[in-house]
Amino acid sequence: MATSPRFSFRRLCWLILKVVLWFVVISVAWVALYRFVPPPVTFTMLGNALDGRGIHKDWMPLSQIDPDMARAAIAGEDSKFCSHNGFDFTAIETAYRRNAKGGRIRGGSTISQQTAKNAFLIQGGGYPRKALEAWFTVLIETIWGKRRIMEVYLNIAETGIGTYGVNAGAQRYFGHDASRLSTTEAARIAAVLPLPKKRAAIAPTGFTRRHGNAIARRSGVVRRDALDACLRR
Repeated sequence: MATSPRFSFRRLCWLILKVVLWFVVISVAWVALYRFVPPPVTFTMLGNALDGRGIHKDWMPLSQIDPDMARAAIAGEDSKFCSHNGFDFTAIETAYRRNAKGGRIRGGSTISQQTAKNAFLIQGGGYPRKALEAWFTVLIETIWGKRRIMEVYLNIAETGIGTYGVNAGAQRYFGHDASRLSTTEAARIAAVLPLPKKRAAIAPTGFTRRHGNAIARRSGVVRRDALDACLRR
């Protein structure tokens, strides 16, 4: 007995609905778990490990990381971190217009979006990954809050080849942990974040040095104007 097209369509719709519901449940549970548990590993870390680069990380709570590091991250990556809901649409539009003109591609992602991508997704993937990134961004903004987002970001962002987190980065570049970073050291690590495989925080030259110096200056503005207010207890 042949199955009617209508019945098959209904089964397909039900199957899709079940997949979507399971995805929502699993993703919410995953994000909720990471609200309290440090992400043990990310897809980026695994990819680099398979390439023979190893995984060097040393988790440090936000309360122990020198405040200048978070200020440098805000100054260099996302000046509206404390005021947006996960997305800076002005920055996204600006990046789109700039990239449409050609030249070096620049992103408009917030720290929240970068954290969602780093913690839960792969680096590539095009528009499907961007859609998932938006979903996870909404979840971490809702479930984690700003302090946890910054804490996870500063602990899993790649700060050098095979090096993850600002604490491991500080040990690699400056020989001490991230609890006592100077403004200049924090700015240099922040300058590395966009291209950690091509930049180094120790004795930087060219663009990395200029960018680090600019971040150091803007970090003072972040502190003066309380742009990091959501991170203060």
